[in-house]
Amino acid sequence: MSLSTSQLGSALVTGATAGIGLEFARQLADRGHDLVLVARDAERLALVADELRRTGREVEVLPADLTDRDQLATVEARVADPTRPVELLVNNAGFGLKGRFLDNDVDDEQRLLDILVTAPLRLSHAALRAQTSRGRGGIINVSSVASFLPRGTYGAAKMWLNRFGQWAAVEYGPRGVTVMTLCPGFVKTEFHERMGVRRGSGFMWLEADFLVREALEDYDRGRMFSVPGRQYKAIRVATQIVPTRALQRFQSMGRR
Repeated sequence: MSLSTSQLGSALVTGATAGIGLEFARQLADRGHDLVLVARDAERLALVADELRRTGREVEVLPADLTDRDQLATVEARVADPTRPVELLVNNAGFGLKGRFLDNDVDDEQRLLDILVTAPLRLSHAALRAQTSRGRGGIINVSSVASFLPRGTYGAAKMWLNRFGQWAAVEYGPRGVTVMTLCPGFVKTEFHERMGVRRGSGFMWLEADFLVREALEDYDRGRMFSVPGRQYKAIRVATQIVPTRALQRFQSMGRR
């Protein structure tokens, strides 16, 4: 769904202070969107907002911990506000755990579910209600190539996001709303460092600017899924061919 300049409106990006979220904010500002930026760190939000205001766009900040239901409700209300329409919602906020399922504290597992499933569900509900009433809008949900593999609760949560996005695209596309699910592979961001995992290098690691540029082009084309990078497109195809039991054996050699 390619929008004219007069239709662009505001884009709300969660997890907007680093990595994929920050790159979305930069490229959406370059496209002409005003921005609503959501993240936990108010100080970093202010710095990012100052940078993006130099593009001439209006930038609003909403410091919020999306695992806190009251703070999440504040973001939901902003998404749903009919007087300040959010034309595009980017559900990007991420969370990962280094350990295996039984090595992790169950409260940490719950936080992962809150960030990866509950927050996108509630924010998408708010966005879809507002956007269908206007007859236009869009949502980009940031999933993962891990969603195509049997890889613990992270992959399971991302698979939920895939199925939800696939259904929502069919359900609400006829009502003027584009819903796209972005499935990145390894991306050169802070995500792995925050998990305590060393970031790798080589052809499997994508630059964030390339990833977001490809994603936005797929969104403009009205694609239901975006899997940037030929290597990751090949992995997606392979997971549809290789039996699940074989994938499970492969995954058992790594972290679950």
